[in-house]
Amino acid sequence: MNVTTFARDSPGRLTPIGRDASKYVAYIPDPLPPRAELDADTLLLLSQADQSLGQLAGIGHFVKNSALLVKPLLRREAVLSSHIEGIQSGLDDLYRYEADRLPFPPRQGSSDNEDAHEVYNYVVALEYGLRRLESLPVSTRLIRELHRHLMKGVRGEQATPGELRTTQNWIGPAGCTLNEATYVPPPVDAMTEALGDLEKYIHRAPEYPQLVRLALVHYQFEAIHPFVDGNGRVGRLLLALLTVQWSLLPSPLLYLSAYFDRNRDTYYRLLLGVSTRGKWLEWVRFFLSAVISESYDTLSRLSSLQDLRDSWHLQLESQPRTSALTLRLADSLMEQPFVTVPAAAKFLGVTYRTAQLHVDRLQQAGILRPRDARRYGKVYEASDILRVLNAGTEEAEGRDRRSVPTADHKGA
Repeated sequence: MNVTTFARDSPGRLTPIGRDASKYVAYIPDPLPPRAELDADTLLLLSQADQSLGQLAGIGHFVKNSALLVKPLLRREAVLSSHIEGIQSGLDDLYRYEADRLPFPPRQGSSDNEDAHEVYNYVVALEYGLRRLESLPVSTRLIRELHRHLMKGVRGEQATPGELRTTQNWIGPAGCTLNEATYVPPPVDAMTEALGDLEKYIHRAPEYPQLVRLALVHYQFEAIHPFVDGNGRVGRLLLALLTVQWSLLPSPLLYLSAYFDRNRDTYYRLLLGVSTRGKWLEWVRFFLSAVISESYDTLSRLSSLQDLRDSWHLQLESQPRTSALTLRLADSLMEQPFVTVPAAAKFLGVTYRTAQLHVDRLQQAGILRPRDARRYGKVYEASDILRVLNAGTEEAEGRDRRSVPTADHKGA
């Protein structure tokens, strides 16, 4: 790590590490809050972010069934947050992976996509965290539980899921040594203390507006880097949980990974800029811009999903023999746009033959289409949902993953 990049006003201190203390140093961030006064530009962005978030919080007033429509957005966030870390799995891959996990005999050639498994774990971790908030607030304990669900059964499982690191780690280009690292987080003893300080800060009375505090907490967690692997994803999971815990939103509607992914170089540069030069306001303004952008993006996608659901209902209700079960199956596609007849039968609690009739009605209405020409074990897809969720993400999905600027490394 280049110590010359750390200015005197860096909000932390450098400490020697390792046997050769003159060669390696790590960075220990000061406890929050920083001494930073919000300037006019930041206050203007804060006002705009509050307004956009307020509209998102009021989503239930003009979008029916918002709870049903949240689930596809959660999965989009899982894909994009994982994409930042170089995990190559699109929404199609995630939904296919989830469909293969439904409780019916697996299809021939069913997916065993490891990247999709990692993205699926993100969904599991976030849904778990939201349920856990009912009994346990954001804390070191909950953070470890999130990490356990995130890393279970995937390539990072050797990173001791749910356990804080016990060795020094560092961040830099793939394959770099500690000496070549872009950033070296606190050593283990200081890391444990810093994480405890962060937990206390999360629960103290606010001295800054909550959106600003959200930006501070995200930086601090990334600077502490308490796990061997998965730190970035856990840090972004915490953003969704804190918007609910701090009552910024009634449900998890704000996801910032799409903005961070589109501006990935800036995202990493500004996080590092806080550590090296104390550039808090630059980071906070970037974060508030993400809130504004993604709040309006979520409003637009929710509206599109609601319009799609309404059009389905109108179309189905105009057809003879459409039952409540057909409408229920159509609604279930918002959560899982891939379906088979056995899965539909289990979901509706009907026989295979009856489920086939409901699937056929959705296919005749143009809501479902078969993904392949096989006669048995056929998979059907509600492609309109994927179109709404994938809109605007093509550029990110096509980016060369070799350009990922940082990776976690650990020492022996």
